[in-house]
Amino acid sequence: MAATLQSRRPKFKSHFPTVLTAGFRFFFLAAGLFSVAAMAVWTLWLAALAAGDTLDVLPVRMMPYLWHAHEMMFGYTAAVIAGFFVTAVPNWTATEEAGPRFVTICSVIWLSGRMAIWFSAWLDPFLVAAVDLAFIPVLSTAILGRLTQKSQLRNAIFLLLLCTLFAGNLLMHLDWVGWSTDLAETGVRLGIFTSAAMIAIIGGRVIPAFTRNALNREGYSGALPQSCGWLDRIGILSAVLTALATLPFVPPWGLGALCLVAGAVNLARLTGWQGMATRKNPILWILHVAYLLLSAGYLVYGSTMVFGLLSETASLHLLAAGAIGCMTLAMMTRASLGHSGRPLVVSGPIVLAYLMVIGAAVFRTFGTMFFDYFPVMLISGTLWLLAFAVFAWVFYPILTRPRPARQSS
Repeated sequence: MAATLQSRRPKFKSHFPTVLTAGFRFFFLAAGLFSVAAMAVWTLWLAALAAGDTLDVLPVRMMPYLWHAHEMMFGYTAAVIAGFFVTAVPNWTATEEAGPRFVTICSVIWLSGRMAIWFSAWLDPFLVAAVDLAFIPVLSTAILGRLTQKSQLRNAIFLLLLCTLFAGNLLMHLDWVGWSTDLAETGVRLGIFTSAAMIAIIGGRVIPAFTRNALNREGYSGALPQSCGWLDRIGILSAVLTALATLPFVPPWGLGALCLVAGAVNLARLTGWQGMATRKNPILWILHVAYLLLSAGYLVYGSTMVFGLLSETASLHLLAAGAIGCMTLAMMTRASLGHSGRPLVVSGPIVLAYLMVIGAAVFRTFGTMFFDYFPVMLISGTLWLLAFAVFAWVFYPILTRPRPARQSS
């Protein structure tokens, strides 16, 4: 995301609360707070299960592990994607930013979806599906209009990926309304690999650019980040194909083979971006670490599907909690600072949050090789919860207050 660019302000005086005046403000804050709440429920449920209590009082229709997967993917991640696109697409297309009315409508739909899923045991499943599925189509209207207006064919791939993200959510709901069976887990995989493909595309654009700009400002005398056109194309294509290969007609070894290709190629892309030169700049190195986890996530998942390296669920978390978790946190911190007119420098607590998300992902993926299941789950869940609690605490005033006035020289 071109987080260093200033957001276009509406031409009218807004009577909306500051948090609703820009997509990144509401959705990044909502994503952070919701991530804390959802992970707290999941961790408490696991703790109760470990103690011998099943906590049957949860008001959700689906199995708790599917609720957890759905809400982290189509609740938390979808909110970050919304904040990203509503803010970035106007910068890409040189069009006016979506106004507070659109942000408010989208926020109400997103919140309604979270409430419908949470109380799904008490509601008609078709109503739950209709409310929850409405978010991505409404969000897409703002993107489609601007991309069409400016003939942004290069970015049309994101509309395809939003469609596949919607399809993943739809598959889960088709399972829950009883129209099909065994599709909920397919929907989770489709959502995760679609989000990973978005990271492969966006990360390939912004990580070298942000790194190059920062190194130039610092007077860095070493080699600058370089991108290779054909490697970029293969990396993006393989990432998109892995998302499509999560559908049931593709055998597990086929998905695994594609993941091995995607991991190797995207790791090769990353080696040219001079990540070691960013080691003293946390807001930059977290982007490189997130992309490293993306590449490693593909390789670990591919190795699991082809060679049986780990359990599938454990290997998925290197992509889900690792790549997606780190990249979304990195983008939320960077974009929130840049678009609110603040220096692109993160505080010590946010650096700690970065480290906790990395730790949560790595421990969740590999921890059961050395420790029992429940301690691994509880420790990794707690690390994640604390990381996003820190983000919400530090960035709440940034996201809810107006841009600071420029100092006169």
